[in-house]
Amino acid sequence: MTSRQDLILHNGRITTLDPGQPDAQAILIREGVVDDIGIDADIMARAGDETVVIDLAGRRVIPGLNDSHTHLIRGGLNYNMELRWENVPSLADALRMLREQADRTPAPQWVRVVGGWSEFQFAERRMPTLEEINAAAPETPVFILHLYGRALLNGAALRALGIDRDTPNPPGGTIERGPNGEPTGLLLATPSAFILYSTLTQGPRLPVEDQINSTRHYMREMNRLGITSVIDAGGGGQNFPDDYDVIQRLHEDDQLTVRIAYNLFAQTPGEELSDYERWLGMTEPGAGDAMLRMNGAGENLTWSAADFENFLEPRPDPAPTMESELEPIVEMLATNAWPFRIHATYDETIDRFLTVFERVNGRSPFETRFIIDHAETISPRNIERVKALGGGIAVQHRMAFQGEYFADRYGARAAEATPPVARMLDMDLPVGLGTDATRVASYDPWVGLYWLTTGRTLGGLRLYPEAQTLDRQTALRLYTHGSAWFSGEQDVKGTLARGQYADLAVLSADYLSVPAEEIRQLSSVLTIVGGKIVYGAGDYADFDPQMPPASPDWSPVNALPSPAERTAALQPETQFARACHDGCANGCGLHGHDHQIAWTTPLPIREDAKTSFWGALGCSCFAA
Repeated sequence: MTSRQDLILHNGRITTLDPGQPDAQAILIREGVVDDIGIDADIMARAGDETVVIDLAGRRVIPGLNDSHTHLIRGGLNYNMELRWENVPSLADALRMLREQADRTPAPQWVRVVGGWSEFQFAERRMPTLEEINAAAPETPVFILHLYGRALLNGAALRALGIDRDTPNPPGGTIERGPNGEPTGLLLATPSAFILYSTLTQGPRLPVEDQINSTRHYMREMNRLGITSVIDAGGGGQNFPDDYDVIQRLHEDDQLTVRIAYNLFAQTPGEELSDYERWLGMTEPGAGDAMLRMNGAGENLTWSAADFENFLEPRPDPAPTMESELEPIVEMLATNAWPFRIHATYDETIDRFLTVFERVNGRSPFETRFIIDHAETISPRNIERVKALGGGIAVQHRMAFQGEYFADRYGARAAEATPPVARMLDMDLPVGLGTDATRVASYDPWVGLYWLTTGRTLGGLRLYPEAQTLDRQTALRLYTHGSAWFSGEQDVKGTLARGQYADLAVLSADYLSVPAEEIRQLSSVLTIVGGKIVYGAGDYADFDPQMPPASPDWSPVNALPSPAERTAALQPETQFARACHDGCANGCGLHGHDHQIAWTTPLPIREDAKTSFWGALGCSCFAA
């Protein structure tokens, strides 16, 4: 079919998120927007000779998911090079994948495992050791990024990078050394992640044509998960306009399958104000079109404002010079009516930001939105201040990956409202959901929906009491219409109503009724962006647009199922079929590990979390 043909989807269960018509059976799409929606008889009566008609066979349809804080543009350039450990159930499997990819990877390329995993997902409940990484890949450089706290490099990577006993520690980072003074291969963010990201960027890059291919495959992975829109929060090493050539070329060639609104991220310490002065003369918010548009400034406005989200380390304080550097930038943005966003993990940092914003707002009232990103520990008082200034908060599922570490450092009680999403909604604040992928968290939105509706981490630790979790429809709304506010597009997308963009996903199972543990296994079987089918699987495979193989040919994308293909996903029926207690001598039927390993390995969690149903062990190894 062509993107201009009328399309009818019928015989479905459509969640519209439109308060005036919350449910429907059929939808008519014309010229890229929702032309009509309602019951089957009414919509089918409008079919013409050229209309493409697709039977939904009772499947659940939702508005396309919209990640309000991610890094698609940078992540796309590297996707084909990265080995992904999302959904991998055991460390043994992860190391096997590492060894096989090392065998496939030609010199001087690296094997990179960059984000999307946590040791708490593994049956062994532990990190890989440096010895295991060196045994799996003795010759090929390996870089493994673990959350916001550390990177593990094998000996080949240390040699390739020239890191030796004489290499000094960078500011805010530590190169771990053994008794002989030689680096062990462990890099620590203490607390700055600069040591991690600057090391990663020293690896070989792909040629431009491979970067284009890689970005297409990454967007396809987004489409498999039902994502139709993202807001790109910029990133270190992603300088405007030089590092936007690939995404711009894809747009010009009509090959974007995800709508992208992008923010401009200040790159060089000490030059942030001049960056924004220059960009104000080059572009403006809204520049572009509905598929690729500029969205304002941030998430980094000035480097001195960074507070690092590494819960393995104590909370850092931004530099004393932060206010004097941030204020002229915010004033310039406010004067020019530029929306902006700013990274902030802790309430103490947000408090200082808001004091700056209130001073600027007193002189140059904000005419448009601003966004606090992350806000894990924001207080009710500062939520009120954000609301009073007309701001919103973009929340990500970072606690699903490192909630165990937060609870260990700050206590289970503090973790119960980290972040306080229910309180934000009670106070009628704009809230959007996202991932902050790809360097640390996974790009998988279903992890976030699972986390918010169950209150549990990937490892199964329950963080939130029932009152702090969201019902499924509310969580979904934040991931669709809620996120649309953060690019100023809440009037055109995020619901399935007449005149809205025809962006939607037909799901593999019913999100509103599947058991909670199956939410993480959901994906899309048919994804539509602007009335155009961008992904089809199963019964809809005939509609699936053809894609070239991933390049280069050694890419893990060609060799392994992607995380969204769910092949390595957990099997819930197996999980529920088995149970044991801490004296059990059996092996886990799912993961193959000895149950005693899980029970005797020290975990940074409450003891009672181990014994709760489904428990912190995250598999069938809960106490009966």
